[in-house]
Amino acid sequence: MRRAAFVTVAKYALGLVLFAGIIAWYWNPTPGNKGLGPMLAGPIQQGPLALAFFLCLASMLLSFVRWYYLVRALDLPFTLTNAMRLGLLGCFWNTFFPGSVGGDLVKAACIAREQSRRTLAVASVVMDRGLALWALFWFVALLGCGFWAAGDPKLVGKPALQYVVLAAVGVVFVSTATWIWLSMLSEARGTAVAGWLGRAPRVGGTLAELWRAVWIYRSRQKSILWVMALALLGHVGWVLTFYFSAQIFLSGDELSHIPTLVEHFLIVPIGMTIQAAFPVPGGLGGGEFGYGALYLMIGHSDENGVVGSLAQRFITWVVAFGGYLVYLRMPGRERVE
Repeated sequence: MRRAAFVTVAKYALGLVLFAGIIAWYWNPTPGNKGLGPMLAGPIQQGPLALAFFLCLASMLLSFVRWYYLVRALDLPFTLTNAMRLGLLGCFWNTFFPGSVGGDLVKAACIAREQSRRTLAVASVVMDRGLALWALFWFVALLGCGFWAAGDPKLVGKPALQYVVLAAVGVVFVSTATWIWLSMLSEARGTAVAGWLGRAPRVGGTLAELWRAVWIYRSRQKSILWVMALALLGHVGWVLTFYFSAQIFLSGDELSHIPTLVEHFLIVPIGMTIQAAFPVPGGLGGGEFGYGALYLMIGHSDENGVVGSLAQRFITWVVAFGGYLVYLRMPGRERVE
């Protein structure tokens, strides 16, 4: 067996073992916990289920629109329909294949075949991932500082959440300062950097082209602001998706057993990062463990965090697989010269 194939099989095995282990651990009732078995066998709350499905689909489609604007900012020929088509394929890969960037690699390969300036096209995928992550830190920093300044007791009384907010503020400060510095570079300095990168052995041409893509984005501030706004809106959708997913198996009098919406706005981005960083298909097992730990960290039952993650995962699976079926029905397009 080739090494790459062995690593892929190992990732699937790790994810499945961890996923099964977490379900088995929480399956039976214990003191203070209802147990996954009884919870999943209980009545399903139709309202939260419908809202979670809608928000998941809307957030996914919004991410495709965001990428479309990034491609068009490079003056590359690209349609919103094509962004949807490749986005659906990328979402399917991200959900069912190892790693969190597998779908990005597929999107990058597909759009590169359809464009004459391939490196610029690939750069749009890299930039989309980077801006989405940057927006995630902005999201936590802005909301956290707002709740903190308002004296929200759910934040003021939780040192762990305060550390999360402070870390996000630090990342935002450093990254924003770097972007401002980049925006102030002269044209001559930018050209000199491209020339310096172009002299690198083997990958010089690619690095120089990637730098030119960043240089173009640096001069398209309005496009970047619009994309950041879309990313922030998308993150709101993902937080609400998890929030309603966590309610699907809870009755009305049990809603106090999960964190408040304010707390979800601060912990879900961390859970998203943990799940994305876990190198198995869709972060299988890693997401459940992460959300359970986050719920426990702020004084709630880790079991409910696991249930919320399981419900959200099922919804994501259905949306991603349904999107792939739609992708198969969409017409392809020839490479643009």
